[in-house]
Amino acid sequence: MTTKRTNWLAIWISAAVVVLLVAVGGIAVWMSNQATAPAESPGSAVVDTRTGAISIGEGDDVLDEYVDFMCPICGDFNDIYGETVRDLVAAGELTLNLHPISILDRYSQGTEYSTRAAAATYCVADANPDAVYPFFESLYANQPAEGSTGLTDEQLIGYAADAGAGDAESCIADGEYRDYVTQITEETPVQPGAQGIGTPTVLLNGEFVALTGDPEADIASRVR
Repeated sequence: MTTKRTNWLAIWISAAVVVLLVAVGGIAVWMSNQATAPAESPGSAVVDTRTGAISIGEGDDVLDEYVDFMCPICGDFNDIYGETVRDLVAAGELTLNLHPISILDRYSQGTEYSTRAAAATYCVADANPDAVYPFFESLYANQPAEGSTGLTDEQLIGYAADAGAGDAESCIADGEYRDYVTQITEETPVQPGAQGIGTPTVLLNGEFVALTGDPEADIASRVR
């Protein structure tokens, strides 16, 4: 009579494989949850966390500006249209929705300046909503060139303090809203005929504005 011997080695190997598969499955689920989990959003009352809009003013007409702080054309847009937009907001005729987004990180030598600057703007909105537009203006007045490293976090903190948002320092240094910027950038509307997201993208009362370089014709004359 032969005695059937238990192959403990095979059992141990099989058990180890099962444990490994369970572990791998758990890691995959965790990674999936991390990828789909919403990023921390700003807490400011002037930020629409669904769209990323930072609202300035109380006018009936609404201008949405999607901008990247590394984008030179956005700087040109601000130079040409900024005064008109400011005057309309100050007159109570226009609400400006600023959307700081990030599509040009690849042009800042690995420092991810576009994301850092956009995230810093949300930090400023949290610290002092009234400081958002002065901070926005400072970033374009001191806009770095494409291909440079961009402004440092220390410089961003300095401009925030100058604008009246000194309390934004730790938020900017910690990059608190960088993940939020990455997520919200994907929600940017694509202009008709474009292959993807571009900046500046401008909408007046939900309709795309074809920018001609004439702020009176493009914006002011269309405000009710």
